[in-house]
Amino acid sequence: MHTVVNGANRGIGLEICRQSLAREHRVTALCRSPSTELRSLAAVGPSVCEVIEGVDVTLELELDGVTAIDWLILNAGIWRTESLEDLNFETIREQFEVNSLGPLRLFAALSDQLRAGSKVGLMTSQMGSMGDNSSGGRYGYRMSKAALNAAGVSLAQDLREREIAVAVLHPGYVATDMTNHRGTITPAQSVCGLFAVMDALTLEDSGGFWNFRGERLPW
Repeated sequence: MHTVVNGANRGIGLEICRQSLAREHRVTALCRSPSTELRSLAAVGPSVCEVIEGVDVTLELELDGVTAIDWLILNAGIWRTESLEDLNFETIREQFEVNSLGPLRLFAALSDQLRAGSKVGLMTSQMGSMGDNSSGGRYGYRMSKAALNAAGVSLAQDLREREIAVAVLHPGYVATDMTNHRGTITPAQSVCGLFAVMDALTLEDSGGFWNFRGERLPW
């Protein structure tokens, strides 16, 4: 079993690496710059956990060294703050580059390494749900994640003939650097639930939008 995840240097991505290794998966960890924690995971067994650094999803990507993939987790994302009174179009554009186009760029770079039975997980957010938006604000984050959700549904349709299933995943409000550790669950709790969703994913429910508890979310 070969799991490939980006944004692997910290937070949810790092925990995906940890739990994948605990399952005895081979892991390819993609990041811009590896953290001490990620280096430590790779040091335990570099043939089991390979780190590829310098992966910037805002740029065109070539990842020729990555071999056949079972699980591809498109995880990297950023969070900026905008309100109606303070619309910052630069940060909105930045979030689209990373949160919406970034996963699609990485998928395009690794698509040839997917095969029948492979699974793709897109790390989105419940904040990308229009049916769940009752508070407004966060324009760039909400819009970029909604766009990612749309990409996930299209990928599910386009990959069905190749027998590749896609899950659109909300990890919960996780205590990581991105949330200034104000989240309500730990990365370990989140990833444990997300892996249960990935384990259960089939072609029949490909393109669904789930949270880490396995509950379907409104679009």
